[in-house]
Amino acid sequence: MAIQQRTPLAALGVPPSVLREWVRSWLLEDVGHGDVTTQALVSPELRGQADIVMREAGVVCGLLLVEIVFAEVDDELACTALVPEGASVAAGTVVARVAGRLTSILTGERLALNLLQRLSGIATTTRRFVEAIEGTGAVILDTRKTTPGLRALEKYAVRVGGGRNHRFGLFDGILIKDNHIRAVGSVGEAVRRARERAPHPLAIEVEVTTLDELEEALEAGADWILLDNMDLETMREAVRRVAGRARLEASGGVTLERVRAIAETGVDAISVGALTHSVRALDIALEIVAIDSD
Repeated sequence: MAIQQRTPLAALGVPPSVLREWVRSWLLEDVGHGDVTTQALVSPELRGQADIVMREAGVVCGLLLVEIVFAEVDDELACTALVPEGASVAAGTVVARVAGRLTSILTGERLALNLLQRLSGIATTTRRFVEAIEGTGAVILDTRKTTPGLRALEKYAVRVGGGRNHRFGLFDGILIKDNHIRAVGSVGEAVRRARERAPHPLAIEVEVTTLDELEEALEAGADWILLDNMDLETMREAVRRVAGRARLEASGGVTLERVRAIAETGVDAISVGALTHSVRALDIALEIVAIDSD
């Protein structure tokens, strides 16, 4: 299959062999023992061309996955990305083109679109949040509230949209949450235990809900403090008290309408679970535009 690769596989953070294995398993889930509708209706000799078209404006993300899907369906298909990954495009833009056996194009259509729509939705929503806080000095972070099995790809889409990744999992960062604190007894004790026992040099972040807990976290030496569901006035007071002694992350109840006001309190980062856990997929279609007469 001829692939015009505009995004290095390494950018997705997944080894190429693993990524292709994922795509094969997704195709097996969808195609099973065969695409019975296409097999019944369309001659395997029929060839043509299909365009992938944006039905609404947004940030394009996942074109390389589209190319891999069609390559796994039929290595004689030619898939060409027509815009760069991460481009903001208008409704009606043709972002990719596939040519070859129509049976193969039809079989790969749904999986290719599912991935492109999902990742483009995440990138588009992330871009809106990033643009909303431009100039404040704060950054937009994602969370672990991702689709099981798709975390690496969804976090890649956040990066394409201009956001930054928080932890990838429980293994690469210490984040002390409310249930950890309940299990241990206090914010201060939780931070102290993490400092004594955690693998060096992981930063230690702790969630607080009150200014008293904030003071505990500071005294215990937390590197990051997560301000959970605080109102704007309390966040501003937290920023004043911390005075640069730790980094501050705001979380909880973050909406596009409210995010700039949160950023203007002076926090360093704002985490937005909605980037991945409830984002709307972008409306993107595949349309057959040419059928060979030979």
